[in-house]
Amino acid sequence: MKYFKHETAFIDEPVSIGCNTKVWHFSHISAHAKIGKNVIIGQNVFIGKGVAIGDNCKIQNNVSVYEGVTLENDVFVGPSVVFTNVNIPRANIEQKDKFIKTLVKKGASIGANSTIVCGNILGENCFIGAGSLITKDVKDNSLSYGLPARHVRIIK
Repeated sequence: MKYFKHETAFIDEPVSIGCNTKVWHFSHISAHAKIGKNVIIGQNVFIGKGVAIGDNCKIQNNVSVYEGVTLENDVFVGPSVVFTNVNIPRANIEQKDKFIKTLVKKGASIGANSTIVCGNILGENCFIGAGSLITKDVKDNSLSYGLPARHVRIIK
């Protein structure tokens, strides 16, 4: 099986989608996105132009992964997580040339309803508690949560 696309999902061309990946109801994958193998993209997920998603990732419902975001292998993104791509968004100012990159490293888990401010790195195997606001880099194997999120302890 190359990949599965629900009949209501929309996939722009060109894209690269790995085998055994599943794209569910009402999701949209923009052109030039690269999605690995064995990825699950839940309902109503938006994958922006040129986004890179590694193997074995799981993106739950109602998530937008905007241009400039990279998810390495084995990343879990809980439902309704928000990624930003500019620091000072304005409706009347075009800022597509000011997108700031965000990197989510291998094995990271992001809890439901969290917000990841652009320009930060989420370390390997880190765990972000539900509803957290990430405003700075998160260390490898770190448990972080809160508004704004704070490092709580190292987890294994």
